[in-house]
Amino acid sequence: WGIWFSREEQKHTMATLPIVLLCALPASGKSEARKFLMNLTPEETASFRLGQTVQLDDYPYVEFMRKIDEELEKLSQPRIFFESADRGFIDGYNWGTLIECVNMDYHEMVSKIRIAPEHPFEWLAERLDVCRERCGRDRIVTTLSAETRAVLARELDATIMDHINIKNAEIPETLEGKTIVIEFARGGAHGSTFPLAAPFGYQYSLARLDTEILRQAAMLYIWVTPEQSRQKNIERGKPKADANLALSIFHGVPHHVMMNDYGTDDVEFLLTQSDRPDTIKVAHHQGEHFYVPVGRFDNREDLTTFCRADVAEWKSEEVQAIRSAMGEAFGRLLTQFQALH
Repeated sequence: WGIWFSREEQKHTMATLPIVLLCALPASGKSEARKFLMNLTPEETASFRLGQTVQLDDYPYVEFMRKIDEELEKLSQPRIFFESADRGFIDGYNWGTLIECVNMDYHEMVSKIRIAPEHPFEWLAERLDVCRERCGRDRIVTTLSAETRAVLARELDATIMDHINIKNAEIPETLEGKTIVIEFARGGAHGSTFPLAAPFGYQYSLARLDTEILRQAAMLYIWVTPEQSRQKNIERGKPKADANLALSIFHGVPHHVMMNDYGTDDVEFLLTQSDRPDTIKVAHHQGEHFYVPVGRFDNREDLTTFCRADVAEWKSEEVQAIRSAMGEAFGRLLTQFQALH
């Protein structure tokens, strides 16, 4: 598919991709694409320069923010993160908070820090507030009353600890030969003009990633139109009775959020603004500039839905189609990654 290298060539070209940013609009096929990549043959994996993957994702923190708001509503207290259960952030700079959470998770992974907090909710509250402060925002969780925090701890401690255990289990003894996949989605309101104003879009969030991540990162972008994203989001909110819910692909995003946070995104715009082909030029908030190689996997013709089925049910023509498109995306990504590194 255009990027196959012999074993000898692989030794002299580049090692495993250390970090892949897996990005897209919601319901674009990220989970299905990830499942496909996890089922590559060793030869295919080597050709894509992917090692055994370990995962980082900002979505668990979104869920915790929503759960905190739900519990506050039960206490007849005001929400602190989201306008309502079916709307977006009260403070858009929480998109940056989420990236800072990823930065902290990344450093715990590379430093092999497996946390075991005695008070899980207090750990989460401190983490969220520290990450807000890094984005220039005030603390809002640790400043809740002791009585309120005690109730939140009682309701959420077990769920938070489950997340911590999963996070700890994902930390390998060594990252040698492995690829860290960092998954997140960003966008802006339908009808927005470019560049998207901070704190929306990838321009803002990429600039908040840790410089250690940006120095090593390449982006695999799953490309669908905003209209396709909205339609697929409606469909994925309807799990079939025999669906494998462990895939985490049946989580519909509220319509208001789809229109106002994911009504468009700025990946294509950022690609056109870079002075290197197939890269996004990131002006980091601390002053440095980075080029992030980008491979766009074109899923506008829906090459991924079949991946929801058991691997044994995949048809060869479907596999060939996704393999070809994925090969083209990785070919562009790897060309720029090699040129930069």
